[in-house]
Amino acid sequence: MRGLRYVVFLVALPTLLLIGGPASAQPDGFRIAYEADTTRPERVRVVGTVTNGRPGDVFDVSVSAEALNEAGKVVAKGIAYVDSRIPPGASRPFSISVPPVPGVVRYRVVVSTFRAGLGGESP
Repeated sequence: MRGLRYVVFLVALPTLLLIGGPASAQPDGFRIAYEADTTRPERVRVVGTVTNGRPGDVFDVSVSAEALNEAGKVVAKGIAYVDSRIPPGASRPFSISVPPVPGVVRYRVVVSTFRAGLGGESP
């Protein structure tokens, strides 16, 4: 019966992360550094790195860049797949295209989806 709980956990976890809605809070254990290049009129390019500060590997990591207006409302969004596996303490680069929209005052980047490893537990 114990093995069944692990199977249910592994199947349910990705589903919960994918249906979480708009990204607004950074999942625990990730650090993101980024900057937005707004010099091209046809697109904004948000580039940076995501670092896994969690105790175990993370898998299938994606990040979202949100363009925010003065009221803090998301007016444009882009998403990028980062990597299939990021070990603890490791960083990976990302680059996200976001449509240019008038009235954007800042950008926010968050980890939008990932799967957590079991962190040293044996199967």
